[in-house]
Amino acid sequence: MSGVDSLARVPVAILAGGLGTRLHPALGDHPKVLAEVGGRPFLRYLLDQVAEAGFRDVVLCTGWRAEAVEEALGKAHGPLRLRYSPEPQPLGTAGALRHALPLLTGETALVMNGDSFCGADLIAAWDWHRAARSQATLLLVEVDDASRYGRVEVDMDGAIRGFAEKQPEAVAGWINAGIYWLDRARIESISPQMALSLERDVFPAWIGRGLMGLRTSAPFIDIGTPGSYARASAFFRAAGPGWPA
Repeated sequence: MSGVDSLARVPVAILAGGLGTRLHPALGDHPKVLAEVGGRPFLRYLLDQVAEAGFRDVVLCTGWRAEAVEEALGKAHGPLRLRYSPEPQPLGTAGALRHALPLLTGETALVMNGDSFCGADLIAAWDWHRAARSQATLLLVEVDDASRYGRVEVDMDGAIRGFAEKQPEAVAGWINAGIYWLDRARIESISPQMALSLERDVFPAWIGRGLMGLRTSAPFIDIGTPGSYARASAFFRAAGPGWPA
């Protein structure tokens, strides 16, 4: 079984615990994932995307102001069931994901950063992940200026060989698009109840152990800085109805 037929049984974990420190003048005491874009919380664009792809079960890994996220989104978004995994203390992206593991049924989970959007074909990405027999696949997107993100070095066959540190000069490159397919065994291998970052602590440790990167040319935006947040509304307006395709 492939594509949308099987995605209804794959859980989605959205990392929604960010403080949004750099956006504080615009957000006030609202969590970053609730930043208003085009008249609605940014997180709802991600929920639209996964619902359209055929997912049905979403776990929101919340942190600061967790109660505000749950109050804003409730228990459902269209066909999606929404559940919540609040951090008992700040755990970082990896720690928050590990803490949510009991809610993630099945052998593979789709994991998404809650403060970025990549309009990739999630059905095709799921098929690629399984065809490659990968246990951990990162979606990668090419940007003109990778200096703020750091670049991902990947072989032609998709094996990730390294992560380049952020550089002061503007340079094009492939970056982490904030969408991951992770097998349950990989999530289980993360040390529980520890503050760890997927990007800084976990993924580098998996290099040479089957960590794969799938390149996509899909549109990408994050809301991590005032400048990128200011561009977000125009980004989604330009996408038009029915996107991502």
